[in-house]
Amino acid sequence: MSWLGQEKTIPVFGDGTNIVPTIHINDLASVIQKIIEVQPKPYYLLAVDCSNNTMEDIVKAIAVALGPGTIQKKPFEEAFLEQDLSLMEIDLMRINLLMEAAHLKELVPIRWLCESGLVENIELVVEEYRQTRGLLPIRICVLGPPAVGKSTVCQQICGHYKLHHIRLRKTVAETISHLEHTVRNMNSEAENEESTAATETQELLNSLKDNMEQNGGMLDDHLLVKVMVDKLMSNPCKNQGYVLDGFPKTYEQAKELLHEFVVCLDASDDFLRDLVINLPEKLVQEHKYEQDNFLKNLSKYRESNVEEETLLKYLEELDITCFLIDVSSGETPMDQIRDRVGRPRNYDSMEVQEEGGVQADSQDEEEEDEDDEEEEDEEELGRKEAEDARKRSERWEKWSKSFEEKRQWEVQQLEVLSVPMKKYLMDTNIMATISQGLIACGAAWPDDPLDFLAEYLMKNS
Repeated sequence: MSWLGQEKTIPVFGDGTNIVPTIHINDLASVIQKIIEVQPKPYYLLAVDCSNNTMEDIVKAIAVALGPGTIQKKPFEEAFLEQDLSLMEIDLMRINLLMEAAHLKELVPIRWLCESGLVENIELVVEEYRQTRGLLPIRICVLGPPAVGKSTVCQQICGHYKLHHIRLRKTVAETISHLEHTVRNMNSEAENEESTAATETQELLNSLKDNMEQNGGMLDDHLLVKVMVDKLMSNPCKNQGYVLDGFPKTYEQAKELLHEFVVCLDASDDFLRDLVINLPEKLVQEHKYEQDNFLKNLSKYRESNVEEETLLKYLEELDITCFLIDVSSGETPMDQIRDRVGRPRNYDSMEVQEEGGVQADSQDEEEEDEDDEEEEDEEELGRKEAEDARKRSERWEKWSKSFEEKRQWEVQQLEVLSVPMKKYLMDTNIMATISQGLIACGAAWPDDPLDFLAEYLMKNS
């Protein structure tokens, strides 16, 4: 759940105070190997690490390392509504055992890998989780002149490889919105460390707003790179990977960023001009592809790629895989990208919400209508919450119905199994003899009623 990144909070079912004993698989293997070698006298040995982490501690650590970083306590009954949890897994979540490996260290000393437990070694465990399952992030940058179709290709890559679509303007807007939310919720009576962090957040927000106001809505390179680096270091981007849409644009910006693959789309100026001319007027205005503006941006892009220190030359010096794709050749860009990048490295079941955009070869990240997008996001969030509530209700109803059917089936089975015994007891008059024995036991008041009844049955059977 944390890895998929689909939830804003990770649930802790119950109060989360139950203690969960743990041991790293390598440490367990070392213990077993040592037992085979030493053959200690005690027949039973308890192998656990030294941690006494609660369920809340473990879920919190996983959420911080892989997910949104926040948890939410829910009634334990809601665990039955989670479709991905089996009844056995739900039962295991109730474990509350405080264990100590009292004899382990003395009898079979080993070289521990995670003696202090899962929470203290979460970074190591997470890295092992990624490596053993092949869940390695794919980092792709898509570059090209205006109207070449970068955003369309980015969306196709995200859909195939389950990556996150990172666009410049939306990332800046999200960063400012997040900083504003943090500032609004700051505690004025916070301690020193929290107060310092709050001050730094306020200063960063002010610098971003002031810089954008001075530059007509744009950011200077040093602030722009900081915003993008922070975004790329977020858990979703570190876990699954990302596709950078049209960024970096300059040699200086590229110095601060590292990518695994760089896709450079290109086409002749005549091809791009014809493409823009044939676009609907609404799209031309929406993306600012008016003739003068488009030709100016196209000329600026061409000039930046004939200088000595070009972006592509710098990337090639770093041995980053760069490949050029001529979109006017008629060959589908995704076919070439799949051949170069290879197979996906993510869970097939993961559903990454791709960020929207105009489905045209001419779209570019800097011309999105942010107001419409925010409204669509809010509507989508409302629909998603309603759909989740409906699914939870359906799963609860299905589980309740299944539980009742199983209970009735068990009652019927018990009835069937009891028929031969009832018949035997009635046919052999045992019940009558037992009744008489109970009456005799009540009259005699023996010290041991069971022995008295057993002897009575033996004599009168």
